[in-house]
Amino acid sequence: MKFLHLLPGLLFLCVCHPANAAETPPARPNIIVVLVDDMGFSDIGCYGSEIPTPHLDALAANGLRFTQFYNTGRCCPTRAALLTGVYSHQAGVGHMVGNDGVPGYVGHLNDQCATFAEVLKPAGYFTAMTGKWHVGHGAGETPGARGFERSFNAPAGGFYQAGHPRANLFLNGIELPNDDAALGRDWYTTDLWTTFGLKFIDEARQAGKPFFLYLAHNAPHFPLQAPADEIAKFRGKFLEGWDKLRSRRHARQLEMGIVDQAWEIAPRPNAIKAWESLTEEQKDHFDHLMAVYSATVARMDKAMGDLVAGLRERGLLDNTLILFMSDNGGNAEAGAEGRAQGDPSDPKSDWYCGESWAFLQNTPFRRYKHFNHEGGIATPLIAHWPNGIKARNELRRQPAHLIDIMATCVDVAGATPLKERNGRPILPLEGHSLVPAFAGKLLERDALFWEHEGNAAVRVGDMKLVRAGRRGAWELYDLARDRTEQHDLAAAQPDKARELAAKWEAWEERAHVRPYPGERPGKKKQ
Repeated sequence: MKFLHLLPGLLFLCVCHPANAAETPPARPNIIVVLVDDMGFSDIGCYGSEIPTPHLDALAANGLRFTQFYNTGRCCPTRAALLTGVYSHQAGVGHMVGNDGVPGYVGHLNDQCATFAEVLKPAGYFTAMTGKWHVGHGAGETPGARGFERSFNAPAGGFYQAGHPRANLFLNGIELPNDDAALGRDWYTTDLWTTFGLKFIDEARQAGKPFFLYLAHNAPHFPLQAPADEIAKFRGKFLEGWDKLRSRRHARQLEMGIVDQAWEIAPRPNAIKAWESLTEEQKDHFDHLMAVYSATVARMDKAMGDLVAGLRERGLLDNTLILFMSDNGGNAEAGAEGRAQGDPSDPKSDWYCGESWAFLQNTPFRRYKHFNHEGGIATPLIAHWPNGIKARNELRRQPAHLIDIMATCVDVAGATPLKERNGRPILPLEGHSLVPAFAGKLLERDALFWEHEGNAAVRVGDMKLVRAGRRGAWELYDLARDRTEQHDLAAAQPDKARELAAKWEAWEERAHVRPYPGERPGKKKQ
């Protein structure tokens, strides 16, 4: 550790095996980017979970797991940044899809950014997407308008089955009735996204082109819903409670090397009750909540297995780069009690895990979705590409961000970033290709930045400055020693805190974080 602290803060380091340097990657691989919704850092088996996820675990065992990969802490901003390779405010989606009348918050992708599809299609790729879009469908920024030749999508997600009020599905831009024959009977969105993704892959094969598929699951986002028999498989498995289960997840993470023994596991917040203080009725309520959540995660994992099996059957798996990640950390919305309205196998039900279980989902970190502390922005990243990644079942510890995914896809595809869109210059990519990291090499960058709803952070090397809310005090952490953010160094290292705050404020202006919604352009900081 002493050696790490002697290196310049501009280097982000990884722990790797030099012998695993990758061979020259094959030309024009297929690419699949998979994004899941509201899944915590520790919610799949290969990151410590007790929820069975054998298909994702198999991808990790035959590929790489990144231990310090980041999202933006919220749904729409993550999608905007992922799709474009620039920060979400630069793409126009600094918050959600409402237009707040200032450049960083127009609520839809703008003309200063280009999507994966708009960049890869000119390079000869067949471009397709399935799943949750949520970056401005209502404003005309549909998948088809942003370069995807084929799409099967929900404008904003938030449903799993026919009959839900938001159950709107679009095939290549045309809305389908919930009972359309193309959907089959008793459909479930987690399965549909994969079914249509494989159909689009077959079209790419017929066209003789490599393909790019963006597969955006709405699982395990609320309202949590799953078939009754699948929920029943998990009933009773969470009666030990979040305290013991979190300790067990942490122990598995330590054994796997996902987290460091030196990091203290974040304690249970005051809003969450000690499990042993609950009544039997309360324990049953919470067990049921987590059983529904687990069923949605397990069904998503099965869909990933179906995707991999489909690729293998078509002889495509070995030369397909699969990147799997989550859009934010576990979700504490609905509070510590969660919500359980109706039958969770019914499309009109309304179930949320709430803060108590989000505490487990984000093991070992603090806070949740919305926040820029590690619990809000840390995500798994699995990279699987047998022909292009020589390493198997290895970890990569260098910090990375979903803005890096576009640069990675451009790199492996041999594509060229676009210079303009509709006559307007496109911003340069903010991310860096992860291909060197695949081969166990260092990544170099100046900093990583975050802002959402006033929550903010900047990371330079191992030092991270973070705050909760625009009026919150800046907190400073050395993540090499304290990634769970338990020991605030702001008072002990005020010069470093000021240095990072100044760097964040310069980015705030450059990246259209300001003016904030409701703030007059040009208004001076208070």
